[in-house]
Amino acid sequence: MEYTVQKLGRLAGVSTRTLRYYDEIGILKPARTSSSGYRIYGQAEVSMLQQILFYRELGISLDNIKNIVSAPNFDGAGALLEHREQLLDKRKQLDLLIANVEKTIAESEGRITMTDKEKFEGFKQKMIDDNEKKYGKEIRGKYGDQTVDESNAKLKNMSKEEHEEVTRLADEVIAALSEAYATGDPAGELAQKAADLHKQWLTFYWSQYTKEAHAGLAQMYVDDERFRSYYDAKQPGTAQFLRDAIHIYTGAKK
Repeated sequence: MEYTVQKLGRLAGVSTRTLRYYDEIGILKPARTSSSGYRIYGQAEVSMLQQILFYRELGISLDNIKNIVSAPNFDGAGALLEHREQLLDKRKQLDLLIANVEKTIAESEGRITMTDKEKFEGFKQKMIDDNEKKYGKEIRGKYGDQTVDESNAKLKNMSKEEHEEVTRLADEVIAALSEAYATGDPAGELAQKAADLHKQWLTFYWSQYTKEAHAGLAQMYVDDERFRSYYDAKQPGTAQFLRDAIHIYTGAKK
């Protein structure tokens, strides 16, 4: 069966503008164009749109989706199995949050008493699952399963006060880094302050801190597009600046 832009849009629940944009950026081209100039989509395009929407639901950017689906070794069936696992993980996260909300309601009604640790369990587990999904393969490959598992356990056992402190430190790192970047000097006082704050932030997650591991992580911030885009979101080059500052701080760069 074939579809025009309007019919496919109604079928998939997306706007015709979105489908036209997908055509423009080359992520979903129509099978052909009719003599009247209408885009016509066939079964292959319907299946590809389904894959794109799966990836979008998982929060993957269009640029990355395009790279995935246009790869010569792209396996549609394998991708569906992967989607299934990721959606099950997402459902598990939602179930944890729902359970947390239900406990909180019960506490507000006087039926149970929640510990401070219980109040944040769902959020901590979601953070762990999100990190595993985004960076698990790379981090485990670099530092090993035991190190990552110990880090996850440390996060789950954080007290309310520790969680508040690590959140404050994360904000301070970004603020100090932004101020330091404006100086252009990764060896300067402000940049070294940002590197030290970053170390303090890491110690809340790592069971054991080493300068070598800190320097290696900083290099990953530059080498891995996902880390780099996070730090470069407001100011391109920030990830590299942070890497240089940390390498000076740890002695990896003299």
